[in-house]
Amino acid sequence: MELQGRVAIVTGAGGGLGRTHALFLARQGAKVVVMDLGDGAAGVAEEVAAAGGEAMPFQGSVTDEAQVAAMVTQTMERWGRIDILVNNAGILRDKSFGKMSLDDFRLVVDVHLMGSVICTKAVWDIMREQNYGRIVMTTSSSGLYGNFGQANYGAAKMALVGFMQTLSIEGLKNNIAVNCLAPTAATQMTEGLMPEQALAALKPEAVSVGLLALVGEQAPTRAILCAGAGHFERAYITLTPGAYVGTGPDAAERVVAQWDAIGERMQDSVPEAGRAQGQQELQAAFGAAKG
Repeated sequence: MELQGRVAIVTGAGGGLGRTHALFLARQGAKVVVMDLGDGAAGVAEEVAAAGGEAMPFQGSVTDEAQVAAMVTQTMERWGRIDILVNNAGILRDKSFGKMSLDDFRLVVDVHLMGSVICTKAVWDIMREQNYGRIVMTTSSSGLYGNFGQANYGAAKMALVGFMQTLSIEGLKNNIAVNCLAPTAATQMTEGLMPEQALAALKPEAVSVGLLALVGEQAPTRAILCAGAGHFERAYITLTPGAYVGTGPDAAERVVAQWDAIGERMQDSVPEAGRAQGQQELQAAFGAAKG
């Protein structure tokens, strides 16, 4: 039980993937706060207790700062620390972009992105003070690679990757690891979107086991773990070496002419931070100036 003594908050945990996350973390020894907008939180907390674990249900919205603050206060009063946050809460409002209302776009971004921001902000100082924290953002292949009808969802999910990238840098000195999980799982949100055989293979439990690698003592930081049907992959945001074309009057035409060379991936890299792009560009420019 690697997470013995740890305290975890799982949002959107009243059913589906959040429920299996909460049950898995409890089996690993963590005390779990089961947060959900609906009334399913109490039932999942009872499941945890029936299996010999400890859980506290909390009904509220991740987009409501006061409710999130109340949850954090209650957690601290009961257990005195918060070690793990799994930002799992989410909704779908799928339509092609041309038919999508701006209200549906804002709502999905608000729940997925701002909900994760609000919950993370509420525990950030606690984790800094205790010099320990493990935070998981739930991203998606729809954000990483796109998916028809999910411009709102994809935008929010890719934004969470950017959020993770910066928080992982800022959290290093206080031993706060921040990672992303990109699940493929059959939940209420995916009903009717996949054939029955696929839904049967994509059980949420097969994803939740990947959490241990992201929230344990030896967790990495800045990782994007993809998971589904018992298979796990890593996704990376990479940078090609590119090509120097200069800034002369024909620079635009040279970009077009060297497009394949600019995109050559044989020596692409995973930058440690965003500044790596500027450093690479300046080195190329200074090298070309020296001849």
